[in-house]
Amino acid sequence: MFTGIVEEIGKITNLSKSGSNLDITVKAKMTPELKIDQSIAHNGTCLTVVSINGDEYTITAVKETLDKTNLGSLATGDPVNLERGMKLGDRLDGHIVQGHVDQTASCKRIIEANGSWEFTFKYDPAIGNITIEKGSITVNGVSLTVVNSKKDEFSVAIIPYTYEHTTFKNLKEGDIVNLEFDVIGKYVKRITEVA
Repeated sequence: MFTGIVEEIGKITNLSKSGSNLDITVKAKMTPELKIDQSIAHNGTCLTVVSINGDEYTITAVKETLDKTNLGSLATGDPVNLERGMKLGDRLDGHIVQGHVDQTASCKRIIEANGSWEFTFKYDPAIGNITIEKGSITVNGVSLTVVNSKKDEFSVAIIPYTYEHTTFKNLKEGDIVNLEFDVIGKYVKRITEVA
């Protein structure tokens, strides 16, 4: 479990194909505190540390993960949002995040609003996910509040701290992001569909 509060921005230092898998090596300050088998969210995608070497660690993304996230489009040198799993008993500063990306979206519009930013994302509603006004959404692993909720798009307001301490400062219109919709909302939607 995660909270959607990004701890650090890591840097991709190596990408290596292994069959249909992609081994991703990340340089991060937190690396000395990691251990093999630990779960880390990368742009909101929960992946397991498989090796550690100095200040770099490696994770493996399988085809299913590459098909459903933006990790397959990463390049060496790219920044990535990182969050370690939540400790039992810690404050839940964001919202309940599983690290299971539901789908991707494209960044449709960025509006600078005199000290904050509004990012609008468009997604495929045919997959069955929904947002609600003032509900929770995770974008590239960042816990955010939905504004301007529509059937196939939504916006989020980004404060300066979040902008500077996540990869939001690197996002451009047209970029693909990972979305994890609110887990409680997903269960409610599913229950109403089968009832």
